[in-house]
Amino acid sequence: MTLPLRRDWIFAAKTFAAAMLALYIALLFDLPRPYWSMATVYITSQLFAGATGSKAVFRVCGTMIGGVMAVILVSNLANAPVLLSLAMALWVAVCLYASLLDRTPRGYLFMLAGYTAPLIGFPCVDDPASIFDVAVARSEEISLGIICASLVSSIVLPQPVAGAIKARLATWLSGARSLSLQAFTGSERGAGSKAALSLAAAALTLETLGTHLAFESSRERRSPRGLAMLRQHMLMALPIIAAVADRAEALRAQHAMPDAAERLLTAAGDLLQRDDTSAVAAAQVREAAEMAAPADPRTWNELLLASLMGRVIDYVDLRQDIRALLRHVSDGTALPALRFRYTAAARIIRHRDHGMALRSAFGAFLALIATCAIWIATGWPDGSGAPMFAAVVCCFFAAQDDPAPAILQFTNASIIGALLAAFYLFVVLPLATNFEMLVVMLAPVLLLCGVLMQQPRTAGMALGGAVTGLALLALQGSFVADFASFTNTAISLILGMWVSALITRLVRSVDGAWSARRLLRKNGMTLVAAARGHGGHDGVELAALMLDRLALVSARFVHVPAEDDLHAADLLAEVRAGINIVELRRGRRHLPADARRALDTVIAALPKHLAGALETTAPELLRAIDAALDATAVPAGRTARLGLVGLRRALFPDALPYMPTIIPFTLELAA
Repeated sequence: MTLPLRRDWIFAAKTFAAAMLALYIALLFDLPRPYWSMATVYITSQLFAGATGSKAVFRVCGTMIGGVMAVILVSNLANAPVLLSLAMALWVAVCLYASLLDRTPRGYLFMLAGYTAPLIGFPCVDDPASIFDVAVARSEEISLGIICASLVSSIVLPQPVAGAIKARLATWLSGARSLSLQAFTGSERGAGSKAALSLAAAALTLETLGTHLAFESSRERRSPRGLAMLRQHMLMALPIIAAVADRAEALRAQHAMPDAAERLLTAAGDLLQRDDTSAVAAAQVREAAEMAAPADPRTWNELLLASLMGRVIDYVDLRQDIRALLRHVSDGTALPALRFRYTAAARIIRHRDHGMALRSAFGAFLALIATCAIWIATGWPDGSGAPMFAAVVCCFFAAQDDPAPAILQFTNASIIGALLAAFYLFVVLPLATNFEMLVVMLAPVLLLCGVLMQQPRTAGMALGGAVTGLALLALQGSFVADFASFTNTAISLILGMWVSALITRLVRSVDGAWSARRLLRKNGMTLVAAARGHGGHDGVELAALMLDRLALVSARFVHVPAEDDLHAADLLAEVRAGINIVELRRGRRHLPADARRALDTVIAALPKHLAGALETTAPELLRAIDAALDATAVPAGRTARLGLVGLRRALFPDALPYMPTIIPFTLELAA
């Protein structure tokens, strides 16, 4: 854990001030449970003002939906506890499933709608006639906490998310420049390395930050669309850089790199070293690449050179577009006209893991059923806390590969929070005679929780201690302290979390390496679908989806053993193959009949090869690709031939060079 920074203390002070403001207003208007407002402030508050605002909006909407569902279920099923438990568990599971499929801050709406219903509904089962009044009161208290958190975050020393975006963009550009230098100079084959995957992960995090931009000041609201386009360009740059590195390495390995092409790559590297982004320099590189590319490539080395120059041109266009979009996002310039055709129309495409979402939803369903069964079977007066907090922790940590450790950490923090709440409730608070004294007494613990919430290793514990402690403290307009009720409620909450951790461990927990391999299998299935003509009809859509998964893989590399073959795999090769497959399918219609049949043979052989039958299909597919290269040696076949070159290099990087079946007489003489 690093030492707290100045911004961490500012966040802690602002969050505490917002919580006290919410408590004061709730007491002033005599709301029945003002401590809900305080707890909501700590759940909602984020470092950046836009993040707090977006979370606040989604939380309000989710709370309202959850409150409506609680009214519907309790008012109709209060006399049938088993049916009520099943209905409430099913509601939480469905909402959690929806939230996990929407990997944006909007997913928080579904999550809140899910666990708010049991929070409001279960305490009212003994008095269902009060459910409407309770739902309204909870909505008021939660909304008050949200409003206070948003106001304080936006007015008092606001931390704009735009600044964080600019800093992350600068870091990404520096990493991409280093990776590009390796590709152009051949100093290291880094395009398929963990560095490239880390850049993909960094680009994907900008999506969440960009969503928060819409909730900041009006000056920053112009940027989200431009940021989405920028992110798409950043992702697409990675397979382009990988292709440049691959073609250059192949030509240099055969000592077939022409002097003009080598000078071009050196000049491009010099531009990268100087970080020269002028339009004149880009035009010079582009023109030199067009001149260095063979007009009618026939031999394997000529085809490699043509492909290399094409990727260099793509890289130059992408780099200029990225810089123009960066100026748009940072300085508010007009949205520029874009040169790179693939990503000119940005579309955010995300991986959605329905299988893991279903497992998480099923785990939450079982946890609620189990805790409700304990509550019903024992007739426990304060047993409603068990399913209430089971729903909370199952939803809070469902996005993790193995939520059980986080749930247990949250539970341990809740135990500490419960002990502190008992100390305050029975020892400290009886000494408080006014609101000012109450604020002074609460300040040390809540300020410390606020600071620890900004430390990644302690954030979960700090949040658990703060939320559980405030819920058990149950501050109201008059002092109430019942040791038996307090103890029963605390045991109920902790039992619900422990049961959730146990069930999660049994039905939901997986490790990071397993998740990484699952994501890579999904990419393989996507490639097979593309080869069969299913799925996206654009190479960039396929690349965006596969890069999204690779970014998720990168985040899990820390859990993959160093000796695992994942560390040595060129994970971007599949992305490059996918783009070429889609382009081959699209470009075949412009070819003569013989060339189309040759391409169809390649496309027909791809699904079986990509599905894993490598030993039997590799020779067959390689021969089919070489035959298609022969058949497409026609005036209209240049695009198809370059696509075949890319596919051959992606799938068979170590294969012997392609040898044309018939070499033109002029080339024989030249040889």
